[in-house]
Amino acid sequence: MAVARSYEDAVSARGQSVVVRDLYRMNFAPCLEAGEMPGAGGFAPGRDVLEERELLGDVEVFVFVYPFWLNSQPAMLKGYIERVFGMGFAYGAGRGGNRPLLAGRRMLSFTSSGAPTEWMVESGSWEAATRLFDTYFAAVCGLEVLDHIHFGGIVPGIRADAVQAHLAKVRDAVARRF
Repeated sequence: MAVARSYEDAVSARGQSVVVRDLYRMNFAPCLEAGEMPGAGGFAPGRDVLEERELLGDVEVFVFVYPFWLNSQPAMLKGYIERVFGMGFAYGAGRGGNRPLLAGRRMLSFTSSGAPTEWMVESGSWEAATRLFDTYFAAVCGLEVLDHIHFGGIVPGIRADAVQAHLAKVRDAVARRF
């Protein structure tokens, strides 16, 4: 939450508004329901999904802040993306496939992991994670990827000066991008 709050403060200082969605505190239900699966008879997103889509309808920049679990997004975020950013919001049916519905909007990610960034790069897990999320997800939705800033080697007991250095990178990203 420190990263999300730092981002919010930096953007707010520039006169822009931020909508923060803490999926755990919201008790968001990440499981895709049967009726939410597009099919021949149509589909019906749940009420919670419709409310989220309404709330996010005018968002210009989607910022994702999450820890890597097994070098990927946590299940909670994956479920949120599958339900909220699904058919009818992030993409729609098109000739020969889906068509992006969020073109002209942007995406920025801040992630953390216990594994050092260098290890993630060497092992190929960084490329795999960013290709699936940053490249593929953004393309399906039509989002322009602004950046993906990763804080690797984060462990319990991290020193306060290291936390402040990471938060400075968040503020710097806002200054560069907005």
